[in-house]
Amino acid sequence: MYLLVIIAIIVCALLGLIVLIQNPKGGGLSSNFSSSSQLLGVQKTGDILEKGTWILAIALIVLSLAINVIGKGGSGKVENVNQEQIDKASRPSTPTNAPATLPGLEKKK
Repeated sequence: MYLLVIIAIIVCALLGLIVLIQNPKGGGLSSNFSSSSQLLGVQKTGDILEKGTWILAIALIVLSLAINVIGKGGSGKVENVNQEQIDKASRPSTPTNAPATLPGLEKKK
């Protein structure tokens, strides 16, 4: 479960970076690569960033659901322990080795 949480945090960080790189008007970081790389161009870089956003968003949803399912499976033992404690607290207990008289009320000789 901890491994999935770490992976989810990494996916969140990458998703945040990709969203910050994008500019809805096409002038973000993707426009800086247009002059240096004719292979991808502005439109192709935008498409790659958009696909990466969708892939990371879907991965984050799947990881969140997986963490939730795994977390639900492990919480059954905690509920049982809590239920046992509630049962013990609700039952009246009688002391087995209680003193015959209360302290302070003993007869003085």
